[in-house]
Amino acid sequence: MDSKTNSLVEAATRGAATPFDITSVKERLERAGGGYEVVHASPALEVGVYVLVAPEPDRQQPHEDDELYIVLDGHGVLEVEGVAVPFEVGQAMFVPAGANHGFTAYEHMSVLVIFARAHAPEPVGLGLGPARVPV
Repeated sequence: MDSKTNSLVEAATRGAATPFDITSVKERLERAGGGYEVVHASPALEVGVYVLVAPEPDRQQPHEDDELYIVLDGHGVLEVEGVAVPFEVGQAMFVPAGANHGFTAYEHMSVLVIFARAHAPEPVGLGLGPARVPV
């Protein structure tokens, strides 16, 4: 766990309210050409911002935890276990733990990612590293 994520976990476990700026993280990731960054981590929850810019593919692997995507920007398709789910700004999509899934048919998109950690004691992330897609 990196020092930034560690300090987020420490603040959350103390019961402190921990605000986080989703907009600035999204803008920073957009300037970098995409990526994933954790904005909140606690023992039972991880919240991150994920930005994808074509032609970069979504390289996610199935996760051990349920997750929820809330679309902040863009549109495309989320494929879950072979089922195509179109999405646009303002929608949310649930992906159960262990499901094969990935984003397709996007030019530029950003989502707020919420992991409900039932199994992992530390941040699980997208399996792509702490800050940048691809690995």
